[in-house]
Amino acid sequence: MRRGAPALLSAAALITGGLAVASQSAAFATTTTTTTSSTASASTSASAVPTHRLCSQPSKPGYMACEAVVRTDLKAQKTLARHDTPKGFGPADLQAAYNLPKDAGKGATVAIVDANDDPNAEKDLAAYRSQYGLPECSTSNGCFKKTDQDGGTNYPAPDAGWAGEISLDVDMVSAACPQCKILLVEAKSASMDDLGAAVNQAVKQGAKYVSNSYGGSESADDTKADDQYFKHPGVAITVSSGDSGYGVEYPAASPYVTAVGGTSLKKDSSTRGYSESVWGTSAGGDGAGSGCSGYEAKPSWQKDTGCGKRSVADVASVADPATGLAVYDTYQASGWNVYGGTSASSPFIAGVYALAGAPGSGDTPASYPYAHPDQLNDVTSGSNGSCGNYLCQAGKGYDGPTGLGTPNGVSAFTK
Repeated sequence: MRRGAPALLSAAALITGGLAVASQSAAFATTTTTTTSSTASASTSASAVPTHRLCSQPSKPGYMACEAVVRTDLKAQKTLARHDTPKGFGPADLQAAYNLPKDAGKGATVAIVDANDDPNAEKDLAAYRSQYGLPECSTSNGCFKKTDQDGGTNYPAPDAGWAGEISLDVDMVSAACPQCKILLVEAKSASMDDLGAAVNQAVKQGAKYVSNSYGGSESADDTKADDQYFKHPGVAITVSSGDSGYGVEYPAASPYVTAVGGTSLKKDSSTRGYSESVWGTSAGGDGAGSGCSGYEAKPSWQKDTGCGKRSVADVASVADPATGLAVYDTYQASGWNVYGGTSASSPFIAGVYALAGAPGSGDTPASYPYAHPDQLNDVTSGSNGSCGNYLCQAGKGYDGPTGLGTPNGVSAFTK
């Protein structure tokens, strides 16, 4: 299989070295920031906070990049003073924002597939869960398990960027489904073939929910990869839609997965207590990925008429680092940080699927939200590019950046 870095967007969808200013979420006691970026690894989000991508773009064909970003305007916190709380949304915020049950999912296993090793994964997970009063999830009590892509303990080489991704992933599963077990499967490299082998290993070990927070450009080989790695009836496989705004990535484009877009989530005075818009801007730049696949056939359950092939995304949740998530990571990192990216939304939605219960044995769970669109929060404002239609612009009903919407309970994630 050959695959390169994520495909470049059209010139109209990109602004390089641009300036952006927007109001800060009420969730963070920081001032608005304006920044200019001229590198691939540093960028300005739609809400004008400086960020750094944890994983560099692939340097050779066939490799993926993780979809996590960290805010660089907030000082990392190794320890917290008594009664202090980490910056960023925590589990209680997310459970309230998305109307999630606190006690569902007991015994369900959510698998996280990532490349390289995080030597501190279990220790950092314990710190996160202790901070928020979540149940212990450790190797000793059978809640946490780490394995290599072959099902053993010959873990791959550590990597600071992917370790941050792993921390984000396990923390977001914990936030969505505190009662769930977590299976971390580490691929020996960021190649699609190794990551795909890790997906197969997760399913082999019994996981019914598998999150993938990485992506690369589409390829004519994708349909082969679909059958090799993602065609697992009865398993809810979630994939990040991307962090580069309008444009489609793989494996989010696979018809066998739930492609998860991203939003900006803010507290407000509404009945819900929160509001959401697309993570992204009409001028392009960072933001949730979306669009019309160049290779994948349209699944039967997807009914939008402006794209003859597979449309991305299906659903969404918070991803904007300006309204981001508290994450604890100490492998070549400094503890508490605020992370974002659609790397946050994929594991979160995998946890929501686990709350909803096991999928039907022959089902493609990506189809479930399409049968229950009224059970989602419809996101109707914002855009992630300049395509001129619903594939990059939010509106009533289905749109590319947020799909059918964000969780309002778990009813949309069942048959």
